Amino acid sequence: MPARSTKPSVSFALDRLTTPIGIALLVTDADGALRALDWEDYEHRMRELLRLHYGAVDLSNQTAPTEMRTALSRYFEGDLGQLASVAWRIAGTPFQQKVWTALAKIPAGTTMSYGAMAAGIDMPKAIRAVGHANGSNPISVVLPCHRLIGADGSLVKYGGGLERKRWLLRHEGVEV
Repeated sequence: MPARSTKPSVSFALDRLTTPIGIALLVTDADGALRALDWEDYEHRMRELLRLHYGAVDLSNQTAPTEMRTALSRYFEGDLGQLASVAWRIAGTPFQQKVWTALAKIPAGTTMSYGAMAAGIDMPKAIRAVGHANGSNPISVVLPCHRLIGADGSLVKYGGGLERKRWLLRHEGVEV
C-alpha cells in the first residue's frame, strides 16, 4: 500500500477584540501578520475559509500584536486611517488576491460597485467572479469588502451580516 502524504497543519494564533458591532476574531501568523478577521458569530465560516486556503489549521488562543489591536480599536473609535497600518498576508488564487489587494485601495468613506471593481482590475466581464472573491475575503474590515455595493447603490451581501455592513459604511461617513 503506498504511503499517504499528509500535509502538516498550519498553526495560527486566535485573539478576540471587542468592537461596537460584536466580537472580532483576529487570526495571526508567527510573524504577527493578520491572516483572518471575522466575527465571533461567523466563526464557523472563518474556519472554513482558513481550511480552504491553508488546509488543516491549528488555532491557539494567543493575543494579537499590540499594534494591530490598537490600530483596529482606533479604527472603531473613528480614526479610519488606522487600517492601513495593519500588516496582513493572504492565501488564495491569483484572481482572489488581485481582488483582495484592490479592496485595500478603496478609500474609507467611499464605495465601489462590483462592476467598477471588475473594470478596475482590467476584467470588466468578471463581475460575478469579483463578487465570489469578495465573499471569500478572509480579512474583513481591513480588506474592506463592506465598501463594495451593487450597481444600483444597494448594499447587497456582507459575510458579517448587512447590519454590520451598514454600520461600517455609516461609521466611515457613507450615506446608506
